[in-house]
Amino acid sequence: MAGPADDAVVGWLLQGDPAVRWRVLRDLTGADAGEVERERARVAVQGWGLRLLQAQDRDGLWGGGAYSPKWTSTTYTLLHLMWLGLPARHPAALRGCQRLWEWQERWRAPETCIVSMLVRLTIAHGYHADRLDDLVDHLLDQQLADGGWNCATRTDKGRHGSFHTSIQALEALLAYARAGAAEVSEPLRRGQEFFLAHRLYRSHRTGEIAVRGSTRFPAFPEWHFDVLRGLEYFTEASGSRDERLSDAVEVIRRARRRDGRWPTYAAYPGRQWFQLEPPGPSRWNTCRALGVLHWWHP
Repeated sequence: MAGPADDAVVGWLLQGDPAVRWRVLRDLTGADAGEVERERARVAVQGWGLRLLQAQDRDGLWGGGAYSPKWTSTTYTLLHLMWLGLPARHPAALRGCQRLWEWQERWRAPETCIVSMLVRLTIAHGYHADRLDDLVDHLLDQQLADGGWNCATRTDKGRHGSFHTSIQALEALLAYARAGAAEVSEPLRRGQEFFLAHRLYRSHRTGEIAVRGSTRFPAFPEWHFDVLRGLEYFTEASGSRDERLSDAVEVIRRARRRDGRWPTYAAYPGRQWFQLEPPGPSRWNTCRALGVLHWWHP
């Protein structure tokens, strides 16, 4: 098989949506930062990103709600726009973030998964929130003895971390650290070690796959952990490559089709605004997987 990103595959990827093209330019072709940013700006005015922006309600929400229905609510649509690469401070995203913070003021008690999403969305979309540090403090307080997090945990710090909750908390804290906020390097290190101790996706008890379904990669992971999402976190977070991730990298390699592309996977049950790609080879998953492999073997 050809190398991680042969010319034919790269050419095919560059015929795709702006959300694919800017990632390919950044991760695979060595394009300069200006070219990457110009392509990324097209996410707001073409293709998948534009379709999601056009679905916003007049009141600033999406899908008529803050967190539900899944997956067309404001929270998840903003996550989708973030994953597609919508540049920060887009007016529609800022309005959506404002509505989420208004909703947050009515919370009876914070829930760690949702707190993680709100922290990450606030930073990714460039929204200013006076109480952002308070939500981060909640995440820091909820970290468990094993370095992970678990949405089902309120007071029992002896519980085992959840892969789903932990990846979201780590993503949020990394975004917070990158924004130049308070020092969170030690919680990040402990959270990363939680995954490394599990070779990213394996049970610490049996060595088997810990989360059923984590070796398939829907375009949008929503609140779920999967191997590709986990490796994308480490690609962004770390300049070094820990050998304990090698099994997970092999999962990505094995998912590659004979034509050098990765497949489309069915979305999680629930309504989507539209189908990102038809069954068959996926430009979106291919550019994501190749980005990870390029990091692993630069």
